[in-house]
Amino acid sequence: MQNQIVSRDEWLNARKSLLEREVAMTHELDALRAERRQLPWVRIDKPYVFEGPTGKCEFADLFGGHSQLAVYHFMLTPGSDHICPGCSFIVDHLSAAQQHFEHADLAFTAVSRVPVQQIEQVKTRMGWTFPWVSSAGNDFNFDFGVSFRPEDRAAGRASYNYGKTAIEKASDMFGISIFAKDEVGAIYHTYSTYHRGAELLIGAFNWLDLTPKGRNENGSTMGWVRLHDEY
Repeated sequence: MQNQIVSRDEWLNARKSLLEREVAMTHELDALRAERRQLPWVRIDKPYVFEGPTGKCEFADLFGGHSQLAVYHFMLTPGSDHICPGCSFIVDHLSAAQQHFEHADLAFTAVSRVPVQQIEQVKTRMGWTFPWVSSAGNDFNFDFGVSFRPEDRAAGRASYNYGKTAIEKASDMFGISIFAKDEVGAIYHTYSTYHRGAELLIGAFNWLDLTPKGRNENGSTMGWVRLHDEY
């Protein structure tokens, strides 16, 4: 692995040329983020009840006094002990970020369909401390496009990422959903993203993208990623 070798002046010219594109892309991303913030909202009227380590909790409880809530839909499938390495890679970035979330009026929780006892076992193994609740027994995962019923998969009705991916075998996928709560307690769905949209949350990728080897995937997307206690 070696790129063309040039003088410092030649490198500086090439770097400045790339910088112009980087600045233009930054401005485009700023405009996209502003447009995202202006998306319409959908009011949530279904009474979702979750199970946490201390018992049942309602949707509003997940906000913890904040007006905004970020949910990570973590892939844990009932009946399986598989822990998704990609989901784990994403939430490994949360420990330092969460204290900043709270000062920006944002609560966070992960949600999975497995029983809360299994969630707690995973948290203990991985050393995670962020909130994580079970949606077993409610429609939350199905309503927000990350879980798929067997009959829907069999009939070809199951799709993921706004219909871009047909789901035939997977019972659960991953994603991020954002919610807001107003002064009277009404809850609204403001945004969800799936698949490569989750890359926005992977700080390690941003560091790797600065390097000559990049993500070093060798044709397999995230093929080198492991649970952090398996490297």
